[in-house]
Amino acid sequence: MNRTELYNLAENWFEQQNWKPFAFQKQTWKAFLQAKNGLLNAPTGSGKTYALWIPIVLDYIKQNPDYKTKHRKGLKAIWITPLRALSVEIEQSARRFAEEMGTSLTVGIRTGDTSMKERAAQKKSMPDLLITTPESLQLLLSSKGYDKTFKDLNAIVVDEWHELLGTKRGVQVELGLSRLKTISKGLKIWGISATIGNLQQAREVLLGPESEAFKNSELIRAKLDKKISVRSIIPEKMEKFPWRGHLGLHLIDEVVPIINNSKTTLLFTNTRSQCELWFQKLMQKYPEFAGDVAMHHGSINKETRLWVEEAIRNESLKAVVCTSSLDLGVDFAPVETIIQIGGPKGVARFIQRAGRSGHQPGKESVIYFLPTHAIELIEAAALQKAVSQTVVEDRIPYLMSFDVLVQYLVTLAVSDGFFPKDIYPEIKSTFCFQGISEDQWIWILNFITKGSQSLQAYDEYKKVEIEEDGKFKVNNRGIAMRHRLQIGTIVSDAMLSVKYMKGGYIGTIEEWFISKLNPGDAFTFAGRNLELVKIKGMQVLVRQSKKKNSKVPSWMGGRMAFSAQMSELLRAEMYEAAESVNSKSIKSPELKALQPILLRQKLESIIPTKNEFLIETFKTREGYHAIFYPFEGRFVHEAMGSLLAYRISLLLPISFTIAFNDYGFELLSDQEIDMEQVLDNDLFSSAYLMDDLYKSLNATEMARRKFRDIAVIAGMVFTGYPNKLVKSKHLQSSSQLVFSVFRDYEPDNLLFLQAFRETFEHQLEEGRLRLALERISTQQIVWKACEKPTPFSFPIITDRLREKLSSEKLEDRIKRMLQQWEK
Repeated sequence: MNRTELYNLAENWFEQQNWKPFAFQKQTWKAFLQAKNGLLNAPTGSGKTYALWIPIVLDYIKQNPDYKTKHRKGLKAIWITPLRALSVEIEQSARRFAEEMGTSLTVGIRTGDTSMKERAAQKKSMPDLLITTPESLQLLLSSKGYDKTFKDLNAIVVDEWHELLGTKRGVQVELGLSRLKTISKGLKIWGISATIGNLQQAREVLLGPESEAFKNSELIRAKLDKKISVRSIIPEKMEKFPWRGHLGLHLIDEVVPIINNSKTTLLFTNTRSQCELWFQKLMQKYPEFAGDVAMHHGSINKETRLWVEEAIRNESLKAVVCTSSLDLGVDFAPVETIIQIGGPKGVARFIQRAGRSGHQPGKESVIYFLPTHAIELIEAAALQKAVSQTVVEDRIPYLMSFDVLVQYLVTLAVSDGFFPKDIYPEIKSTFCFQGISEDQWIWILNFITKGSQSLQAYDEYKKVEIEEDGKFKVNNRGIAMRHRLQIGTIVSDAMLSVKYMKGGYIGTIEEWFISKLNPGDAFTFAGRNLELVKIKGMQVLVRQSKKKNSKVPSWMGGRMAFSAQMSELLRAEMYEAAESVNSKSIKSPELKALQPILLRQKLESIIPTKNEFLIETFKTREGYHAIFYPFEGRFVHEAMGSLLAYRISLLLPISFTIAFNDYGFELLSDQEIDMEQVLDNDLFSSAYLMDDLYKSLNATEMARRKFRDIAVIAGMVFTGYPNKLVKSKHLQSSSQLVFSVFRDYEPDNLLFLQAFRETFEHQLEEGRLRLALERISTQQIVWKACEKPTPFSFPIITDRLREKLSSEKLEDRIKRMLQQWEK
């Protein structure tokens, strides 16, 4: 059958469904049938499954002219998806087309949910198309004779590549593909990605930068001209001092008509606690919604989540209050309306959420933006521009993830073993390890066979044996079994329990927050001022503290920070706002609504323009406040706040409480800063940045915590058997022990160094911090000594107070503060 006849088969099938194939689908069929690789950029719900499954079936028909009477069994295609929830949708679409084409192609799913019985059946006879996850693909590579399983493999599709890129699961996929390219000659590799800023690089990471696969590849974009309409819910009365206190709840009455006028509505919140709060308040105020409105977030049990997803599909629910747990992985029928509560912190996330409404080709997507405080209206205006100009974030790929490489090599050694001379060129062909040197490679091989220099005395680290013919192989069944149980790169963050020295349990707190504190530091938790005495295993031991200055915990889930692109858009909008005050030509309804706040800000201080960087200082009963406004997002502000506090403390003996949000950060002290002296000393210089950051942030403790994940992925600590998992505290103490050994005896250990590199690059976003400091050094620094807090500073102050006070006390406190200042 020639290509034209094959295309006709597909187009006739589309016609029977009363559909018309899109240009991008036809383009992809053509490229695939020309034996090309590639990356397809298409939004969710645009028919991307058929863009790639159809040519896989057509290729099979072409190679097997008697396909209707004879069927050659065996694995022909793999579809990798990061989420189990998507696999059922893909299976249904794939099976339907294969059956209606008259082929005997079978479709199977293999994920963590697949039963042992089903896996055993797959082992005997693989389906033709296997839908699986990155972890399950690695498990297949760990089984004996895997090369026979994959020898007739013709295609691999990596779905939701934008989700995997920039994670260690993405590195896992890169390594798996490097092996399969060698085993399966003529293998075609395709990725499917939603819109990201660095699509060309995404293709390079998927296929390998210098590889033949990359040279023979295409980037296909679905030009679907999706119309997205962003509508802001603007409060009738604007507060002069904006704060996040109500989490947008004062606008609940504005939301109800939107819910009532739509068949189905999703209300997206940014955190689980906000999701719970909104759901409760809706039920209290509008009891008639009982049974029609549900809640969906990651901590809810699986049965309830699946019930909610099904109820959205069959439109038996009117609305769902949810977190990003519904962003992905749930390919239900379109909902009619989306409401985003509070800034989504990133353009890609916002566009993806918007795309959940009008989820069919040609339909308009409508998303309502509900600000949780007035200044978020600037975000709304910035998002509207971003949507119209399609400004989307990059996903930054990982480099030199040696922990994932160690895991992968042991996986190969567990199955049939490997010869380093064969595997080294494959590994070097990947994007992640393109820069690996011979010395590093030899170090890694020594590590899996001898357990690195400082651990050579311990047999448990000698996992891989070198056989007489030079093959690296795991021959110990216990080691092989434990390794298979631990394949994967997702390591959850541990919760530590907070207790008084004399006993008395206070609650649990996330490990990453406590890791940044030194003994003696004060922090506020559960409404109390506490002093950290020590961390013992998984317990945080504390005593009551009388110190005024304390740090405020926030939870990882609430730590969604602005992306670099979002920060840039926000600054541009802010500069426009500065020029628009009192202007008659304001077009944007958001900036119009913000006029009272902007006028008040201008009266008390300034609204910084493009060439200005604003610092405000004022005194209240709490002490002396210095507020800085980089508009760079909370990750950068947290690091910059610690950095400046450290640099100022070198000039004068002073201690600070640091608070920050997405717009700026506050240094609060009980003594006044000599701001002129500080500014004369090149405070914002990017020179000695790493050194100063290291000292200001307790970097060793942060790296020690990061090392736990690396130790688990690299198999240095065992997480336990399925029915008997090792407690987090044992994992932590085992990994801390290894960390200390490396620090004292082997400081050039690659995994030890990786912990520091990841702390700076991924947790503290050191690159963005450096760029921000360089930008500030070109601006004119405007220091305003104000009489009282300004509208811009107010959200930062109230965020700090929120962590100390219950919501009722906070509202009372803020009312009192406002009455004082209005006078």
